[in-house]
Amino acid sequence: MKKIILTGDRPTGKLHVGHYAGSLKRRVELQNSGEYDEIYIMIADAQALTDNADNPEKVRQNIIEVALDYMSCGLDPEKSVLFIQSQIPELCELSFYYMNLVTVSRLQRNPTVKTEIKMRNFETSIPVGFFTYPISQAADITAFKATTVPVGEDQMPMVEQTREIVRKFNSVYGETLTDPDILLPSNKACLRLPGIDGKAKMSKSLGNCIYLSDSKDEIKKKIMSMYTDPDHVQVSDPGKIEGNTVFTYLDAFSNEEHFGRYLPDYANLDELKAHYQRGGLGDVKVKKFLLNVLLEELEPIQNKRKELEKDIPYIYEVLRNGSICARNKASETLDDVKKAMKINYFDDEELIKAQSEKYGSDK
Repeated sequence: MKKIILTGDRPTGKLHVGHYAGSLKRRVELQNSGEYDEIYIMIADAQALTDNADNPEKVRQNIIEVALDYMSCGLDPEKSVLFIQSQIPELCELSFYYMNLVTVSRLQRNPTVKTEIKMRNFETSIPVGFFTYPISQAADITAFKATTVPVGEDQMPMVEQTREIVRKFNSVYGETLTDPDILLPSNKACLRLPGIDGKAKMSKSLGNCIYLSDSKDEIKKKIMSMYTDPDHVQVSDPGKIEGNTVFTYLDAFSNEEHFGRYLPDYANLDELKAHYQRGGLGDVKVKKFLLNVLLEELEPIQNKRKELEKDIPYIYEVLRNGSICARNKASETLDDVKKAMKINYFDDEELIKAQSEKYGSDK
């Protein structure tokens, strides 16, 4: 069996370091590993419209932002298929068929859906498209016969629901769909990078993000305002590491080489943490170290983005070609699904022959 990856993001704005740590960096590593036969990276504009239906221009404008961030981070159209979800109509048809395999109560129990509904204040008026988001995602994953879905921890319930749909479909109609595996970030700190305000999730709507395309001054301002230990008032005070956003980011991004370049008084992060915990280390010094680490990580990404911004028609051509390739793949899966469900009426020669014999047709 081929090893295939499907993953993507909603184009609701520029991508931030949470996206990078949680998925983008790993995608590039997987792409370049040579372990996978096919890699599909989707810009999920149709899903973005489920809670932006009244503002399609926002989604439209952000398509290019996401594509630029993708390619700046190292996603290569020669190795991965970059495509736009809405350009693959087969996904809508697959979603329609899968809806019959999922109950309303099951959708209501999905933890990710519940969290997103609360965050968007949809409790009293949930758009149907948003409510059925997990079914749409199942269509995305299965359309490309994905064997592996790299996601952050918060998306695990969505992929689990895809697996339920796959198993239900296969039990009813026969082995047709591929049951995907979840691939979480290998660095636990990257599972869910918090916002700079210490909130559990980095979110555009909460305004607590560091964007991949932020200027150095913007990044500095955000890092220096980061949430730390509120009880660490004086430099001499012992500090807490748990729940301290600065140290969570250092867990995600720093390595021993960074200490040699920017903070040679410490051999590694464990030594820095130990000093902070016993007291005598100020937040400003730690934040300045994080600033250097993050600027080093983002500099090549931002330089690549500036080059790509010079030829926007090329970016759209990449997305056009990727969408054509993705549609061909999804069309193959849809044919398999319709055959399994016995709704491929015009391609089923045995059906036509049987009906001809039944009615004595001489043609």
